[in-house]
Amino acid sequence: MGKPVYRRILLKLSGEALMGKQEYGIDEKILAGLSKEIREVTSLGVQVALVVGGGNIYRGIQTSREYGIDRASADYMGMLATVINSLALQERLERDGVTTRVLSAIEMRSIAEPYIRRRALRHLDKGRVVIFAAGTGNPYFTTDTAAALRAMEIGSDVILKATRVDGVYDKDPLVHKKARKFKELTYIDALNRNLKVMDATAISLCMDNDLPIVVFNMTKRGNIQRVVLGEKIGTVVRGGH
Repeated sequence: MGKPVYRRILLKLSGEALMGKQEYGIDEKILAGLSKEIREVTSLGVQVALVVGGGNIYRGIQTSREYGIDRASADYMGMLATVINSLALQERLERDGVTTRVLSAIEMRSIAEPYIRRRALRHLDKGRVVIFAAGTGNPYFTTDTAAALRAMEIGSDVILKATRVDGVYDKDPLVHKKARKFKELTYIDALNRNLKVMDATAISLCMDNDLPIVVFNMTKRGNIQRVVLGEKIGTVVRGGH
């Protein structure tokens, strides 16, 4: 086995990725597989931070549009959904012998530590997996933006965007059989083509700070470790050369 090409990573998971084939909620098999992969990566000496969405439980912007709930209130509700997912990940990881800390952007001291950048860095340096919950703590910002922000705050080498497809395509590959996969993209291409790699704010943050994004299929066992070891899978989004 080779050496990791990254010292510190931020793994971005969508809430939907935790559903498996269910309509909502958390699939225990998905959670267990994810936990084992994270444990394998940490055993290589890689420092791991995670941001997970809440779309498997609640989608703020969708609910705001459909039911007329104030957008800010709906987004706060969505942030609480990310806390539920973060606690589920923590429990599973701890059961598998991985020491974790959940740091929440919204204070809830009974179940999570408040987000403090220096505290997060200390946990990472001690080999703990850090799970960032509640997004940025502000409405109108997605968990993609939270992932980009936290990745830069902790000095992550890369954002690993775990999805249910094996990279970025010009069309939805689950709908269009002839969709073309990109091996590499520049930030500008991703923005101009509106390819939905991450939201525009997140991509712009990564572009401004030259932080690469690797989009890959998390449903294939061992892919997180393959990315960490430098295998060319998925799609890499970075600056043009």
